[in-house]
Amino acid sequence: MFLISQPNLSSNKLRKSVLSCQILQKSNNSVGFSWAQFPIEMSGVRAVVPSPSGSKLLVIRNCEGETATHFEIWDPSRVKKEFAVPASIHGSVYTDGWFEGISWNADETVVAYVAEEPDCPKPTFNVFGYMKVGISNKNSGSWKGEGDWEDDWGETYAGKRQPALFVIDINSGDVHHVTGVGRELSVGQVVWGPSIRGEQSLVFVGWPSDTRKFGVKYCSNRPCALYAAKSPLFNSKASISNDAEDLVIVNLTQSISSALYPHFSPDGKFLAFVSAKCSVDSGAHLATESLHMIEWPSDGKLGQSFIIIDVVPAVMCPEDGCFPGLYCSKFLSYPWLSDGRTMILSSVWGSAQTLLSVDVLSGKVSRISPHKSNSSWDVLALDGDNIIAVCSSPIDIPEIKYGSLVGKISRDAKWNWLDVSSPITKCSEEALSLLAPMQFDVLKIPIGDASEDLTEGARKPFEAIYVSPKSTNPYLCDPLIVILHGGPHDVSLSSFSKSSAFLCSLGYTLLIVNYRGSLGYGEEALQSLPGKVGSQDVNDVLAAIDHVIDTGLANPSKICIVGLSHGGFLTTHLIGQAPDRFAAAVARNPVCNLALMVGTTDIPDWCFFEAFGSEGKSIFTESPSAEHLALFYNKSPISHISKVKTPTLFLLGAQDLRVPVYDGLQYARALKERGVETKVIMFPDDVHAIKRPQSDFESFLNIGLWFNKYCK
Repeated sequence: MFLISQPNLSSNKLRKSVLSCQILQKSNNSVGFSWAQFPIEMSGVRAVVPSPSGSKLLVIRNCEGETATHFEIWDPSRVKKEFAVPASIHGSVYTDGWFEGISWNADETVVAYVAEEPDCPKPTFNVFGYMKVGISNKNSGSWKGEGDWEDDWGETYAGKRQPALFVIDINSGDVHHVTGVGRELSVGQVVWGPSIRGEQSLVFVGWPSDTRKFGVKYCSNRPCALYAAKSPLFNSKASISNDAEDLVIVNLTQSISSALYPHFSPDGKFLAFVSAKCSVDSGAHLATESLHMIEWPSDGKLGQSFIIIDVVPAVMCPEDGCFPGLYCSKFLSYPWLSDGRTMILSSVWGSAQTLLSVDVLSGKVSRISPHKSNSSWDVLALDGDNIIAVCSSPIDIPEIKYGSLVGKISRDAKWNWLDVSSPITKCSEEALSLLAPMQFDVLKIPIGDASEDLTEGARKPFEAIYVSPKSTNPYLCDPLIVILHGGPHDVSLSSFSKSSAFLCSLGYTLLIVNYRGSLGYGEEALQSLPGKVGSQDVNDVLAAIDHVIDTGLANPSKICIVGLSHGGFLTTHLIGQAPDRFAAAVARNPVCNLALMVGTTDIPDWCFFEAFGSEGKSIFTESPSAEHLALFYNKSPISHISKVKTPTLFLLGAQDLRVPVYDGLQYARALKERGVETKVIMFPDDVHAIKRPQSDFESFLNIGLWFNKYCK
């Protein structure tokens, strides 16, 4: 069963549908995919979660305009049960990939999940002042006040303050809040522990929420731990125990600053998890991850202390061509091969995403997607010991691949990859004809400032993805668009992007730069950037541009630049520091003035860390000094604004909590004041990413028009 999302421009929403598929093993050891004739639209659906046996299907809906959350339990032919959970019990269910956690118990009678806890009671007033608790409001002329303000979790979580843990009995519809977890924790990523004598514990991630909440989206540097709870306790008959001892929660990972994505081994003997301790300990919003495990007690008793076993440590400085460390944005709900010790996952490796197998008992990591492929791969599901994955590149639309294990499971096992014909990945002949003349390569860019004070990892070349037509004349270069990712500790992957493909179709060559500080190159290279933003990253981009010019791949008089967030920070820095190099620029929700941003963003600690480097975490304060503000200003693009002459388009999301809109507006107004050609498009309902279908469409249409105006 494949979940499909499709932009619906008329409704300005993503249309979601499901397409069923049956995998057929043939007598000649080949495999066939039998697809349903048409997908089925899933209106109002927030999540679809099959039970472990596959005999039941949970569908969660929050229909537009309704306050209740609907739970549907399907069997293969019909809806067997349906329950509406009112907002007085909990708000919407989290299905965001971060706080999200929806998990069936072993006998498929109970589902654990994360939903927004109801707001604290609001004070009630009438014309005489406060009303006493318990007095009826009927005909009293009273109204609800606002009460105490409370932090939310920032960008994309506006109004989301308290993710809490609930369980629902799918036979009765009874919903219980796991009351042992207080408001001092926000929870997510819940799973059931192994069944021991008919009892199961809940294991989940907890983030402290009794102090200042910083933005958590794209930020793994928030301390968190794995916790276990034994209440509400459902046995095989779904009875509930409310004994006081069952209400206690246990911190399983006290000795490590971060624990995420818990997964029990198939035999229930150990619990594997990822740690973002490099992020938490340093202050980087994303960094190299590590994999760990703990042995689960055979008697199910949680009172003991747990020893954390290191499985895959963070890689500081990878050897050339070798494993650069873990960078995983998601995990399969069941990532295990049949040996019970090998996990399959997707991870960034340089400018590509690759498929890895990890033996959690030996710590051995193997790359199982083709080594010679510069394309990006992502695992979708496992079919026994076979892998269903998707593969794409900047010039190839996504294709489904089926990986079959050749021989036995081992570190050096070979995988045979088959192309799967799928209606999901079809596109128009016109689109294919526009992609056909294109080619791409991943370029190694030498470091221009390899000083002795750099770590070994920071002296290694970084990468840039170069997308160009298959030109027969090497002296005729299309105009070049330099594309810069945000973060800065993020990465642009060699996967298909419809927006990048659109720009190629207009006759542009692309240079997509993964400057030092990006994910996928080891921790030393990543940590070389904090404290040097606006200089090291700017120099890396200029080095990449010089590289393609010197090798005859770009015309120096026809170069445009576009970036989002920190990529916008670099865009506006570059048009100030190198004012004669760019014909046009586009900045999408850019960081232009750190001194302004630090007092308004949901991640003020990011400003300190990126500007001050390793000391930024320890000196962070909500009341920056004049000296702090001066350094923020000097590190910012606005300090170079007097030199800018490049025509610049600004695309701004008015609901952006990460880089609030006035940061970009101040810079745009300053450019206009200086007579620089400037255009601003404001999207009133968009957040930082500007991803709503109509906004995305209008954004890139205007980017194309802007570049055509100044670079064609």
